Amino acid sequence: MIGHSECHRSRHFVKSARRFFAFFVLLSCLQIGDGLAQSSTSKGEAVEAGAVSPRAAYQPTAYPLDDVGGFTVGPIIPTLAGAPHLFGDWYGVQPWLLKHGIFLNLALNEEYVGNVTGGKTRSNVLAGQVAGELDIDWHRLAGLEGVWTHMLVVNGHGRSFSLNSGDSVTNPEQIYGARGNVVAHLVEMYADKSFFNKRVIVSVGDIPTGSFFSFDYTACFFMNVSVCSNWAPGKYNPGGRDWPSGNVGGVLKIRPTQQTYIEGGVFLVSPHAYNGGISGWAIAQDGMNKVTSQVEIGWMPEFGRDKLRGNYKIGYWYDNSRYPNLFEDIHGNSFQATGQPRRYEAGMSVAWFMFNQMLVRNGAGLTNGLIIEGGAGYAQGNLVAMRDREWVGFVESGTPWHRPNDAMGIMFQHYDMSRTVSLQQESSQALGLPFMSNQWGPVYGIQNWENAYEAFYSINLAPATNLMADFQYMQHPGATTTFKDIAILGGQFTTNF
Repeated sequence: MIGHSECHRSRHFVKSARRFFAFFVLLSCLQIGDGLAQSSTSKGEAVEAGAVSPRAAYQPTAYPLDDVGGFTVGPIIPTLAGAPHLFGDWYGVQPWLLKHGIFLNLALNEEYVGNVTGGKTRSNVLAGQVAGELDIDWHRLAGLEGVWTHMLVVNGHGRSFSLNSGDSVTNPEQIYGARGNVVAHLVEMYADKSFFNKRVIVSVGDIPTGSFFSFDYTACFFMNVSVCSNWAPGKYNPGGRDWPSGNVGGVLKIRPTQQTYIEGGVFLVSPHAYNGGISGWAIAQDGMNKVTSQVEIGWMPEFGRDKLRGNYKIGYWYDNSRYPNLFEDIHGNSFQATGQPRRYEAGMSVAWFMFNQMLVRNGAGLTNGLIIEGGAGYAQGNLVAMRDREWVGFVESGTPWHRPNDAMGIMFQHYDMSRTVSLQQESSQALGLPFMSNQWGPVYGIQNWENAYEAFYSINLAPATNLMADFQYMQHPGATTTFKDIAILGGQFTTNF
């Protein structure tokens, strides 16, 4: 239970974050006129081919970079802007669009997974999506210095492998879930405004918070969605929902140097299972009267003459909503046993540390080399079913065997469920009641821990087109011992048209 002093400090933090964000929104409004007056040209705006895609429309190779006033910066978040296309320049259409600051992309992702042993049932499923992305650089299009807008819409199809396998704790599919059975699901729609040669950036709109916070651009090499492209348990909570769901709010990013940043965000918390409704377009839903405040500090060093790129980040967010305790009633006993109302507690805390570091360089691209990545994440266990998760992996791309666009990798993930949710499940078992679902889905036993192992090889077939073979092994599927360990074979086809 959260003490009075802790609640007071948390409320003070939220109030301070609100004032901080409001100040920079005001600064944004005051600076728009300054942006209109600036030159419509700036040096070094050429975009490198090979941007990081949203949810692995193809495997990442590099960020597009701008060099403005000697201060080199990447995009605010990874997009397909400047990416190569399977069909080249679209018979001359793409160069015209790029010249006018219009980055239009269509991407396809198809995945197949099946378990060869273990789990609730033997099953195999096909799932996929088509994504349409529109990024506009309003400096090129209309002379508005430092203004971008972004919109991403997806169409999904297929079935959930997790429901068939009996493992909702980790999902071996990268792109299934949370998009709804609709023709067009809105993922994001927001605007950016930069100041002081892009050292300060304000973003406002409907934003997947995990695209800004606790994001790892190497993670979507892997199919398992628990690590792509930011981490569980944080992204499965209402205050920090990740792609393809978003929260209404804003982000302030400050880059004191080329290799450091600090960012903060304030977002409305949606009490609904689907933010924006099942299609994502109903942005102004009712009940969004609480906020989550997020902060992250990052360091992006480059070591040695080979410029071995690293990314190190630590972050925290606080959600001032009220959530039910997973076990206790208002008197601290099992709410299932007593029938008394559940205890509701104000405030949820989430924290993380993440890193990736290139160890050996094999090419010029951002990810062309041997990279180690890992991290740890924590969520408040009395309110969140998964308390913590740790992971470590290796990715190799730009391979030394002369296939620079191929990639391979291995990953280990460990999940700990909270002691509070275990108490709830022990109570259910003692009372002969069915186990209650939680943020991760159906429960088939008393949950403790789970390990996930993954290995893949991705073959580049054509420009912006990859075919990946994937193997995953789940130890204690669903974080229980109810079902035998699961061995999974899968494949993924991605392309950017």
